[in-house]
Amino acid sequence: MKTHGTLARWSACLVISLLAAGCGGPSEEETQDPVACASENNPFADKVASFKPGDSAGFGQDGYPSIVFGPPHGGGSGMGSMDVLSLGLRGEIVLELTDMGVVDGPGVDLLVFENSFGSFAETGFVAVSEDGRTWHEFPDRAGVKHVFSSPENGISPTDPSVAGGDGFDLATLGVARARFVRIRDSGENSYGSTSGGFDLDAISVVNGSPLCEWK
Repeated sequence: MKTHGTLARWSACLVISLLAAGCGGPSEEETQDPVACASENNPFADKVASFKPGDSAGFGQDGYPSIVFGPPHGGGSGMGSMDVLSLGLRGEIVLELTDMGVVDGPGVDLLVFENSFGSFAETGFVAVSEDGRTWHEFPDRAGVKHVFSSPENGISPTDPSVAGGDGFDLATLGVARARFVRIRDSGENSYGSTSGGFDLDAISVVNGSPLCEWK
């Protein structure tokens, strides 16, 4: 059985412990301001997760991988860009967005730029993924529309109404967001030399959010 002296000492220790713990309030670590998001709002791919060139690939590999990063270098309806990477026969590339991920918003969410011109087009299949393992492929193909946006002309590469390129809406697939984009040559293009198949210029995020905010 506890004595009065023991109870007094026990009570005093309890009070001291509560005061030290702030009576159950947040610790100093818990009250610190959250770390600010360091996103640079870069709407372009800046990492290649994988590249599997097919037969007749090769063009642009001297500038790989940076040649597929950043904005497109479109030449309009009369000239195809030379700032491209040829995928070759059924070649495939997976691009990773490390700053701005694609999210489902109003209308087009993602633009893919090839170097079609005039009536000449080389097509590819586009798929997206949030984790790089589970893929969702769009029914429409890329490589059909001319590219008008270029760093030299000031046309926005993230505005589907002026940029050109082929637009894709995540709502088509029932997908809410993605940070990987896979482009695969259709196998139905021109092949030969080192410039065969789908010629990738760039991709851009139209509707996106900083990846550092994703939970």
